[in-house]
Amino acid sequence: MDRVCEPLASRAARLRQVKRKTVLIGLCGAQGSGKSTIAAATVRLLRDRGLSAVALSLDDFYLPKAARETLAAKVHPLLATRGPPGTHDVALAGASLDQLRSAGRIALPAFDKAADNRKPRAQWETVATPVDVVIFEGWCVGARAQGGSALAEPVNDLERDEDAQGRWRAYVNAQLDGPYQTLFERLHELVLLEAPSFEVVLAWRTEQERKLRERTGGGMSDAELARFIAHYERLTRWILTEMPGRANWTVRLDADRNPHPDD
Repeated sequence: MDRVCEPLASRAARLRQVKRKTVLIGLCGAQGSGKSTIAAATVRLLRDRGLSAVALSLDDFYLPKAARETLAAKVHPLLATRGPPGTHDVALAGASLDQLRSAGRIALPAFDKAADNRKPRAQWETVATPVDVVIFEGWCVGARAQGGSALAEPVNDLERDEDAQGRWRAYVNAQLDGPYQTLFERLHELVLLEAPSFEVVLAWRTEQERKLRERTGGGMSDAELARFIAHYERLTRWILTEMPGRANWTVRLDADRNPHPDD
């Protein structure tokens, strides 16, 4: 992890020195890639250097359960499941990033995945602003929309059986092409943790869920998890194809999450 966190902290610190204002670093990584751990460790390193830094997760901006249920009723049933573009409060995410660059204080939204709902505001962390560096991490941070023709064929059984007309994936793609791009345009740099393949991502996420079951007795079964991850498959595969060529820094990971020595 040090082989990623140390260089990432150095990049962020240099950029802060050059720009002389709050720096927003996007950190994109598939489920199980270690992005949350890397973001938190990088923030600690930056603070050790005397900089104020905050790690912000796209996951904490999921729409409340009731809002997703409304979307599911009005647009498509698959939007009840958190994850893909269209299931986040993009306006709140943008406002939070903007507030982190302005003088004052901000309460950072937080999401309870076990409850599948936003935490009460009283449980949000409050930080003084502006901060020097924000590490904004998420599984699709910085992603771009696919071309329309790419949506024609389903990528898995979920799309084939539950989105036969393509309305769900078209909605997700349109959200990514619209409000999400406006959100991501705020980023000064984009870093990608590049997984070897979607199949490895599935193995990582399965490992995470099994550890959760062992620790808490809760969590999804392997079959439930496979269906859940199917919501992420199309965009995860597209990110692994499209993003490496344009990210400011691409860190290639092996199946054990070790970075490639040349990166």
